[in-house]
Amino acid sequence: MSSQRAKKQRASGESDGWRWTEDGIHVWWQGLKERARRSEAEFIDDITFHDLRHDFAHRAREAGWSLEEVAYYLGHITKSGTLAIQTTVRYTQVSREQVKCKLKAIKG
Repeated sequence: MSSQRAKKQRASGESDGWRWTEDGIHVWWQGLKERARRSEAEFIDDITFHDLRHDFAHRAREAGWSLEEVAYYLGHITKSGTLAIQTTVRYTQVSREQVKCKLKAIKG
């Protein structure tokens, strides 16, 4: 069996340089789903790891993370090393409820 983690170049401040590969993450998530109890499985059966990434991105934005911070954390980086903000924007579309809360704050 091959490793689910591939050695990548260390980012500054990173201790060991190990990162999960996308394939490794999918294998891990599928394994969790297979081990779930029947009562748990009905809630997570149709959820993909990609869905979890989207959920995390939404929650991070709601918690005040900038698009740049979310982009960096999710690995939305171009081949030239710049942040791929347009990719991140697709992950973090604003909800109607978020806009309503902001409007209430403006009305004061």
